[in-house]
Amino acid sequence: EVQLVESGGGSVQAGGSLRLSCTVSGFSFDDSEMGWYRQAPENECELVLSVSSDGITYITDSVKGRFTSSHDNAKNTVYLQMNSLKPEDTAVYYCAADPGTIVVGQGCWGQGTQVTVSS
Repeated sequence: EVQLVESGGGSVQAGGSLRLSCTVSGFSFDDSEMGWYRQAPENECELVLSVSSDGITYITDSVKGRFTSSHDNAKNTVYLQMNSLKPEDTAVYYCAADPGTIVVGQGCWGQGTQVTVSS
């Protein structure tokens, strides 16, 4: 079976950092893209960034310069490094395979991991 498990969320003060992990099983993503999505209560699902083995392929303007991501083929894991966190980053974060094939607004499902940023 295909499974993606997010972890690494938590509660931090504004300006702090977190590193999220998405571990994949059931398929190989060596040459594929992975996407990070987030959704806050009452908000729409948002694609934050996408990353392949060659690096970031898309990143939304609101997190440029603060977030980065990497693709570790040996561990079947993609990481989301979140620096200079702001309260507006508070959301449940999700990962998904092949973001280019996902309909807008439909990438936020599964376990997810909660990120809470306090002022």
